[in-house]
Amino acid sequence: MKNLTNYAGKMVLAGLIPLMLISCLKDKAFPLYGNKPAVVVNYTWAATADSLQTATYNNYISANGFYFKQDNGGNTNYNYWPQAHTLDVFTDAYLRTKNDVYKQRMKSLLNGTRNTNGGTYINDYYDDMEWLALASLRAYEATGDNDYLDAANTLWDNIKTGVNTNQGGGIAWRKSQLDYKNTPANAPAIIFACRLYRLKNNAADLALAKDLYTWMKATLVDPSTGIIWDGINGNHDGLISKNKFTYNQGTYIGAAIELYNVTKDAGYLADAMQNASATIVDPDISPGGLLKSEGQGDGGLFKGILVRYLALLIQSPDVTPSNRDAYVKFLKYNAQTLFTKGIGRPQMTVSPDWKTAPSGTIDLTTQISGVTTMEAAAMLKAAGKF
Repeated sequence: MKNLTNYAGKMVLAGLIPLMLISCLKDKAFPLYGNKPAVVVNYTWAATADSLQTATYNNYISANGFYFKQDNGGNTNYNYWPQAHTLDVFTDAYLRTKNDVYKQRMKSLLNGTRNTNGGTYINDYYDDMEWLALASLRAYEATGDNDYLDAANTLWDNIKTGVNTNQGGGIAWRKSQLDYKNTPANAPAIIFACRLYRLKNNAADLALAKDLYTWMKATLVDPSTGIIWDGINGNHDGLISKNKFTYNQGTYIGAAIELYNVTKDAGYLADAMQNASATIVDPDISPGGLLKSEGQGDGGLFKGILVRYLALLIQSPDVTPSNRDAYVKFLKYNAQTLFTKGIGRPQMTVSPDWKTAPSGTIDLTTQISGVTTMEAAAMLKAAGKF
């Protein structure tokens, strides 16, 4: 235990390294701070990611160690879907550091999720199960532990029961509302199906991914911009909910790029780039070039999900250089703003509004969004993109 304590202490201190070095003109691409002289900082992405990981674990772990609590202010409620994203950020850290402490946390969370969820991974919400399936499959590929693959397969078998012909196709959002279809229940399923196909080469998985994507693009994508809407028939009226949430853009990008990866059909890559290029300049999604605040609760997690899949697109070798440069500049600006403005030190808490310091109670969802973003920045820095 002493070694882990010392490690954690070093990481927290690393995240608090004095930032100011020299001054220069701010990049003019994004107008949030105008063109006034601004401080250049030493962006310690990896060290800050480690500090956030340590603070998140210490401040949100439940008393029994099975799950992560709703917030850091005393609400011990268990919510299923943020556990999946917590598993994802532990996997990010394990891949980056190869430190077994993260591997231990990953396995404890997988088992704890099942135990806290009544001894099963199955849930009423198809999108919730998809998040856990995605995180479990990533954890399997990172560790080779078959327990993760077993969980992913169990979830996938249940997720596929949500496919039906209501609204012309797609996977339902939840089992008690089979006529409501939305992006959160379809785009992550496509990502998972493609990744499972890559692993197991089951043609049925790829066929389903293509079918879901065809339905989703025809039904929920604005053909003039490439921006994806939220869902259809949510109010039992057959109408499309045209809300533009950040995480829907991210998962649509992820669905398109994963289909491109397994098919090499350039149309999918073009869709991913069209959406990403529209997202980074959309005044509703990215006002002033900075991803909007979507509050706490579920919305607190949304930005981190977009960051995860935009970072995935950046890494594709077939993205055009001009587009990649634009995506890198956008993501870097957002990560830098979060780093300098949206992280509370020394507590290492994350604000839902990345240009404003956090205050009061911070939900797990909001915190994990920030951890995801710092992990993405550390990964892109290591890859020579930042």
